[in-house]
Amino acid sequence: QLHLVESGGGLVQSGGSLRLSCTASGFTLDDYAVGWFRQAPGKEREGVSCIRSRGGRTNYAGSVKGRFTISRDNAKNTVYLQMNSLKPEDTAVYYCALPYPGVDCGPALLLPEYHTWGQGTQVTVSS
Repeated sequence: QLHLVESGGGLVQSGGSLRLSCTASGFTLDDYAVGWFRQAPGKEREGVSCIRSRGGRTNYAGSVKGRFTISRDNAKNTVYLQMNSLKPEDTAVYYCALPYPGVDCGPALLLPEYHTWGQGTQVTVSS
């Protein structure tokens, strides 16, 4: 059974950094592309970044490009989202998920194309 757990969220001041983790159990995460999404209060869930399987291509939403970096640690079966230069508008619950077969890690991360959502981790950026 596929299972993902997000961690690493917290409260940080504007300009600070956090590293989120998405850890898999029951399967080898490197065999899958992984997407990160976020949902701010009162807003729809939106795609943030994705990484292809086996260290392949990465993509980022325009709002985070240059500030966030997605990467893998296969020894830990984990995908990370390093978030730098955080802004109050980055405040949200962050989720990781897996794309359905045939869905590429492209510039647009569409919610219906992803499954096996984790429980999310809260990121709060104070001004």
